[in-house]
Formats: sequence, structure tokens, C-alpha cells
Amino acid sequence: MTSTPTGDARGTVLVVNSGSSSVKYQLVDPASGEAVASGLVERIGEPRGAVKHVAHGETTRRELPVPDHAEALRIVLGLFDEIGPDLSAAHVVAVGHRVVQGGSRFDGPVLVDDAVEHAIEELSPLAPLHNPPNLTGIRVAQALLPDVPHVAVFDTAFFRTLPDAAATYAIDTAVAEQHQVRRYGAHGTSHQYVSQQVAEVLGRPLEDLHQIVLHLGNGASASAVRGGVAVETSMGLTPLEGLVMGTRSGDVDPAVVFHLHRNAGMSVDEIDDLLNRRSGLKGLSGENDFRALHELVDAGDPRARLALDVYLHRLRKYVGAYHAVLGRLDVLTFTAGVGENDDLVRARLVEGLDAMGIEVDPERNAGRKGEPTVISPEGARVTVLVVPTNEELAIARQALDVTGA
Repeated sequence: MTSTPTGDARGTVLVVNSGSSSVKYQLVDPASGEAVASGLVERIGEPRGAVKHVAHGETTRRELPVPDHAEALRIVLGLFDEIGPDLSAAHVVAVGHRVVQGGSRFDGPVLVDDAVEHAIEELSPLAPLHNPPNLTGIRVAQALLPDVPHVAVFDTAFFRTLPDAAATYAIDTAVAEQHQVRRYGAHGTSHQYVSQQVAEVLGRPLEDLHQIVLHLGNGASASAVRGGVAVETSMGLTPLEGLVMGTRSGDVDPAVVFHLHRNAGMSVDEIDDLLNRRSGLKGLSGENDFRALHELVDAGDPRARLALDVYLHRLRKYVGAYHAVLGRLDVLTFTAGVGENDDLVRARLVEGLDAMGIEVDPERNAGRKGEPTVISPEGARVTVLVVPTNEELAIARQALDVTGA
């Protein structure tokens, strides 16, 4: 299918996020910020896969076998040919790939070559659920789209600036160095994008702002950003550390692992599964969807009420701690699925924080926020914002910068 060229003269970027059983994609015009097309291939490797492609304001859904990531990306390219927009007419100048773990090697986006692929593979022990499928997506996309540059954008890159005091675990130095044990963070692309958007929205220099960013989705993380530079974040060696999440526990006493192994007879893999997939809100209440959780709370379910209380208590602890780390706080920003859409979580979080200058106006806070919105009262000491994140746009723009297209 041929269509009118899309985007400005610099062209578009195809952004690929390859997960263990899914491929999420978006065709982005970095100049306008527009998502020209997007889609998702799910249930890769299962008998029936699910495909969604959104273009020209219409959504196409199909169910068909998707045995592997190679077939998933072939299906994606076939949908662009069949339904559009035509990738040649859209002038795709780069493919940007999300990679979760860049370790201590990558402090920004890089053109993918053999050395970069090898490094991503070597870093897989630090992100065994993410880096291998990320790398598979890169290799398959390179084979299918060999004539455009491919760029890796790392979730951890924004947090390479963490001070040693924030990045270092207090364990034996030799062991830590040998096995690359330190705090790397995650969601860095989102935290960087949102913190920069805050400065634009407020019309203030980024270097003047002391910010806390709360990325609250099924995975959740907090960051402290001073003058555009990350100085703390809640996720650590892996995305398991920190806040209570949809299915992840967040912070626990490390001895919980020893206790469950010695006294419950659980293997390392079983404990890994428990803390990553059967904990958090789901482990406490049986639900990790906030809409269902609120319904249970309203119905008087004590487990759901406790789950929400634990979630908010952990969040408040981090906000208070990061206020202390920053020395002063100018802006607190909510982002991602829960942060952008759940006004009750936003309102409940700030309860009791008025002594720190953090409060929200009920009318401004009400409802979902599809665009940057100030929700604090007029004249508040700390500006509270909701800023929708856009990791795909951030990846596209970084890919464009690297390629110089």
C-alpha cells in the first residue's frame, strides 16, 4: 500500500519494544511527536497469538499463530504493507529499540553493531527477563529492515549519573565488582522525558528545578532529579527493588529469601516467581488492576484496603526520603498508567504531606489527565503535576539524534 509521505523531511522512526512474549511497536514522527501508527503482538509462542494494529484512526485485530519473534515482526511489517502507512512513503530513517539493562557500559543511546549486541547479551544476567528478548527483537528487525540504522536506547542510561553513595550496595566490594552488583535503576527513559517535559510545561530552566517523578504503572518507580540530573531512584540491581507494584513486592528484607528457602523449602526460582509475579498488589489482594482494586475497597474488602494502604505508605516514604535527598522540592510529578489516570491514588498519596508544601486541588486533580496538568492549588509551595509519559517518542528522538538523520 502506498500512502502520502508522513512526517517532516527528517522522516519517521519505528520504535520496537520486544518482550518475552510480545512485541510492542510504534511509528513515530519525532518532529511533531505524533504516533503515525502503533500496535502490539501478544502471546508469542502460544497456539494463538493476538495482533493489534492501529493506523488511520482504525484498529485492526487478528488472532493467528505467532511461533516466534521473527514471525511477529514479519506480521508487523505485513500489516504496514497491507493496511498502512507505507513505510517507504513514511521515510523511516531509523529503528529505535528499547533495551532494559545497559549496566555500567552505556550512558546513552548507541548505534547497534556487533560489539553492542555482544554487550547486551553479556548484561543479560542482570536482566534475564528483559535483555534476551530485547536482543532477539534487535536481531530480527535488523534482518527484516537491513537498510536503516538500528539504535539501542537503555532504560538504565538516565541513572548512570547516580552518586556513588546512591548507587552502591553495602556488600563486600570484591564480590560486588566481580558480579556487577550495584543499583542501576529502570524506567530511565520515562523519568528523563517527564522531567524535561516538566521544565517545558512550567517555562522554567531544567537546571533550576529539584524534582520528584513518580512513574506509577504495573511496574512503578520514583526518581529524584536535580537540575535535570538523576540523583536517586527506587529500582536497583533489578526492577524488583523499591515501590510496591502490580505483581512485584518492592523492598523486602533480603533475609526473606533465606527464610523461605530454609523453612519453606522454596527454590531460588520459586522465590523469584513469588516476588516478581505473585506479590505486590496482586499478592495482597488478588488484583493488580487499580480499577478492580478500588471496587473491592469500596465493597469493604479488608485485603484490598490493606493493599492500597501498603502501596501508599511505601510511596509516601520515598517522597519524604527524596525530599531530604534533594534538600528542597520544587515539583512532584505523576506519570504512567496509574499516575495519569487514578485521581484517588494521587489525592491519597499527598494526604498529610501539606507540611512539606505538597497538596492537590480536588477540582484540578479530578479525572484522568491526557495532557500535562497542574493539580496543586494556586500559589502552592510545591507544584504538583500530571505529565503523560511517552517513552516511544523519547526513544524515537534519541534514535534520531544518534543517527543524525
